[in-house]
Amino acid sequence: MSLPLNVRRIGIFGGSFDPVHVAHVALARIALDTLPLEQVLFVPTGDAWHKQRTLTPAAHRVAMLQRAIDGETRFAVDHRELRRAGPTYTIDTVLELRAAEAAEWFMLIGQDQYAKLASWHRWSELLPLVTWAVAGRNGEAPAASPEVARVPHRVRFVPLPAMAVSSTEIRARLKRNERIDGLVPPTVAAYIESNHLYRS
Repeated sequence: MSLPLNVRRIGIFGGSFDPVHVAHVALARIALDTLPLEQVLFVPTGDAWHKQRTLTPAAHRVAMLQRAIDGETRFAVDHRELRRAGPTYTIDTVLELRAAEAAEWFMLIGQDQYAKLASWHRWSELLPLVTWAVAGRNGEAPAASPEVARVPHRVRFVPLPAMAVSSTEIRARLKRNERIDGLVPPTVAAYIESNHLYRS
């Protein structure tokens, strides 16, 4: 695709964000500076076709995201997947965004997701539509599966410091009534507490 001069460089950061945690925010901030980007759109998933569990209601996940990114004008929450009926597929989101703005789009993902891209819906069509900004740990370069490696696409490395945090572990801790200090932004922890989320 030929882009006009002076187009915006925008990151797409999709996920369930259930809940959003400090590594999510850290990746977005590092991507802003290293790629560099003018904006990062956090895109909470709606009906996640690949999830085996029921997600926390969208209103709560959006509220936590808004608290996590408050104060950073280059971050925004995009609601399009929450408004979409039926299963949520990344390719539909990317096509909508590209139709809305002739920007240079970057997809922010972790190495674990990048290694499994061949399991994504219409993945071979999706690959060349964005630049894949892959968060690697310990300085390791992004590694694609053999299927993905055979399809031409653009990849950028985003250096992410080792952070032992995941939404799955946070939910498990809360279910056990354990503390989550340092795993989520303080405003998110306060929201979880006040709304009694993830408790048994």
